[in-house]
Amino acid sequence: MMNFKQDFEINKIEFNNSGINSVQSEYFISENWPIVYILNNNGIKQAYVGETIDTNSRMFSHLQSKTKNHLKEAHFISSKKFNKSATLDIESNLIKYIHADGKYKLLNGNLGLVNHSYYQRDEYYSSLFREIWNSLIGKGIAQHSLEHISNSDLFKYSPYKTLSLDQRKNLMLIIDALMSDSRKSVFIEGGAGTGKSILAIFLFKLMLTSDEDFNYKEFGEDEFAFINKVKQLKQKYPNPKMGLVIAMSSFRKTIKNVFKNINGLNQNMVIGPSDLANSKYDILFVDEAHRLRKRVNLTNYASFDNTARTLGLDPMKTNELEWTQLRSNKNLYFYDPKQSIKPTDVNPGDFYKLKSNPDSITIQLFSQFRSKGGNGYVQFVDDLLDENIKDSHFKYSNKNYEVLLFENFREFVCELKSQNSKHQLSRFVAGYGWQWISK
Repeated sequence: MMNFKQDFEINKIEFNNSGINSVQSEYFISENWPIVYILNNNGIKQAYVGETIDTNSRMFSHLQSKTKNHLKEAHFISSKKFNKSATLDIESNLIKYIHADGKYKLLNGNLGLVNHSYYQRDEYYSSLFREIWNSLIGKGIAQHSLEHISNSDLFKYSPYKTLSLDQRKNLMLIIDALMSDSRKSVFIEGGAGTGKSILAIFLFKLMLTSDEDFNYKEFGEDEFAFINKVKQLKQKYPNPKMGLVIAMSSFRKTIKNVFKNINGLNQNMVIGPSDLANSKYDILFVDEAHRLRKRVNLTNYASFDNTARTLGLDPMKTNELEWTQLRSNKNLYFYDPKQSIKPTDVNPGDFYKLKSNPDSITIQLFSQFRSKGGNGYVQFVDDLLDENIKDSHFKYSNKNYEVLLFENFREFVCELKSQNSKHQLSRFVAGYGWQWISK
């Protein structure tokens, strides 16, 4: 076993001129080794994570920054095992986990996080990162284990994500639509697990982050077009009034808690459809748009009717999709028509009519992030439920995934507990498999 405790150091100094001058002769700093650093202020619970090969110049630059010069401490993480790829990877992971840990609000922007392969990443550096994290817990910089954080909503819905090539391509299409004066409605469609909510939260944070907090140093020349597009978007919307509409109250509560822990965002930006009566917006993000409601099978008809009348609409003829159109100049609908199953959901025909308008555009998400079986497994489940599998001898096969059918429920529960002990991410989901005859 490698002794990781001898493979890295974490040294703390005061984040001021005197503190920085005191470490000028330290080996890793004087020799310009790549290091990762954390700046923090325990009083106001803010932190910033970075990496550099020129520690002195980077620290003095941060001291001149109005957004960072109030931070009090600097922690330098150094190692003779570090290289540029490793420090970029550790920096990205620290940003993701420190944010979701919840002790500090991060001052970092969310553009430019890297996720690439390099020599011994899985064999060595992933274990090294775990040891670094445990050491940060011991020093009071972090408070929760990696396993605890990985299972949290703050981590799952964090805007500090590394975008895939597919997500970045689709993000550019969304930005083009936002900058176009001829587009009012943008439909971002994809099945469960294609990253709709993540993309919505990522873009929401991106639009409210200062340019100086973007992490541009990792981008190559081929990505300058992406950077320039983001800058153009921020020039067009320097201070946009935005809201994230979520129809489901339980999910809305979850995302409010996420926004509460993101620097530059607040929980009041996450709203329900009835809140549209109170204000107009430059841009509305509508997540889980298929959950928008019409006046059928509601638990609170009075709230629906009052909002409709406030907007000058007939409660019997309107729906929450129409409300979003009235109250915003631009609308981003994160939508999956296959998830529209409840009597109260807005009719698919109303979505189709809006999507058919000349000022609407539809962007399709395909990559599957939730299931290791990927799109092939998702298609198999769709075909199975839709009775599209005609071959009676067909068997689903995937070397990275397995499907098991249990005839004994006790055996199913035992297997579920066994898998959960290994991965802490096993879930049991049940739905009706028979005719719903009650009223």
